[in-house]
Amino acid sequence: MIKVVILGAGNVAIHLAKAFQNASGVKIVQRYNQSERNNSEFDPLIPFTKDLKKLDVADVYILSITDDAVADFSKKLKFKNGVVAHTSGSLSIDALQCKARKGVFYPLQTFTKEKKIDFKNIPICLETKNNDDLLLLKDLAGSISDKVYELNSQQREKLHIAAVFANNFSNHMFKIAYDLCESNQINFDILKPLILETAKKIENISPEMAQTGPAKRKDKKTIQKHLSQLEGIQKEIYILVTKSITETYSHGKEL
Repeated sequence: MIKVVILGAGNVAIHLAKAFQNASGVKIVQRYNQSERNNSEFDPLIPFTKDLKKLDVADVYILSITDDAVADFSKKLKFKNGVVAHTSGSLSIDALQCKARKGVFYPLQTFTKEKKIDFKNIPICLETKNNDDLLLLKDLAGSISDKVYELNSQQREKLHIAAVFANNFSNHMFKIAYDLCESNQINFDILKPLILETAKKIENISPEMAQTGPAKRKDKKTIQKHLSQLEGIQKEIYILVTKSITETYSHGKEL
């Protein structure tokens, strides 16, 4: 039985707690937060503390707090036994300043408190300082996910940048598309099948092979027509992304 303490009460902590509770071979022995924020999102049967001096003994301490707070907070963890693993995609394992053994337990997914998550298909990226701890985190990750990967800090930092492009930036593109529809009394639902097909397509072919549109076709007339109807930041984004696509498929030649 792997004993786990969860430190933090944000979206990642909430979803991990639910996943671990349904996993075999894992027991959440305690959770910590400096306040009682989001307490209602956790099972009340999980013991709770606001006092770091009263942390229970565990095999793994999952540190799920904001990136900026990881270094300073981890310094406050005075125990030496167990693995303290942060859940950040962008932080090095050495961001942890604790006396205990260090690790990373990074679930690569976008988490929203209200949306249920199936962890079986969520990649979990691991890093440790020694092999025994890696095996421990692999067992823990494997209890909730079928997709477990070992990545070093440099790889994970690059992966996090890639994830920002794939998720955060693409979602902002959806927001721009939504705004364009709303301002012209168009139902955004019309675009949803296209959005879903775009994501589904790259399950079988690379994004490079899947690319379509006026920038790839070098359709100057359509591009100029679009630009004439845009202004401000939307126009700047259109120009920059069009330039990126065009250069990708024309070996740097300009429109």
